[in-house]
Amino acid sequence: MRRLSRDTYLPRASADDAASRVAAVLLTAPPSAVASHSTAAELWGLEIPLQRPDARVHLTVDPGSAIRARADRCVHRTARVPGDVTSRRGQPLTTPQRTWRDLAGVLQPPALLAVTDQLLVRLCSQQDLSDALDRRPGGRGAKRARDVLPLADARAGSPMESVLRWLLHEAGLPAPVLQYRIVDAAGRVVAVVDMAWPERRLVVEFDGDVHRERDVFVRDLRRQNGLVLTDWSVLRYTSADVLGRPDDVVGGIGTALGR
Repeated sequence: MRRLSRDTYLPRASADDAASRVAAVLLTAPPSAVASHSTAAELWGLEIPLQRPDARVHLTVDPGSAIRARADRCVHRTARVPGDVTSRRGQPLTTPQRTWRDLAGVLQPPALLAVTDQLLVRLCSQQDLSDALDRRPGGRGAKRARDVLPLADARAGSPMESVLRWLLHEAGLPAPVLQYRIVDAAGRVVAVVDMAWPERRLVVEFDGDVHRERDVFVRDLRRQNGLVLTDWSVLRYTSADVLGRPDDVVGGIGTALGR
């Protein structure tokens, strides 16, 4: 068994499962408590970049609740609106749009954009998120949510691509076209690229860990050769670049765009 807190234990095989952790913590929480924030995001299958691992269960409770935070739980006191709560994997949690609005209060814009892009793929529409913001138009994170929402795009290929997009936006660079389809003179598809500025014939690719695999690496080289032969410039970055030297990344893309 793994001890989560003084009176909460889980079998070791279940300790890393979000739904199991929520179920265990709710046994000693008020009946109105629901999973929220990063825990709800985990249950919805959302990845939050730039965030330290946090095994605590995040709960939202009524403002007057006496429950306190402890080793296995982080407590948020916020009034709930009808329709903000649903269930998933048998556990009560905030809806995707309410989860987004809560996260806007605790995440920085790059991470929030990454979450927003993922939500648009399969869980929410942009209007759903706008409505959630209208229901809570003030308070912590409201401005951040308004800044991020217009930039969201379901075509984003990965959370770190979203982070890179925010950096470009913050630097005042023009927005790229995502998942741009490039063809050669004969009309054959050369590549569908992460980001493109067609008027500058510039491609920017974000290479995650999968690109280190031999077959993927070889395919990437052939693909890049095809792009260069059709007169496109290609810049490729990794998370080490985006996180470790963001100014160099933005500067390089700005130079390639003639800025």
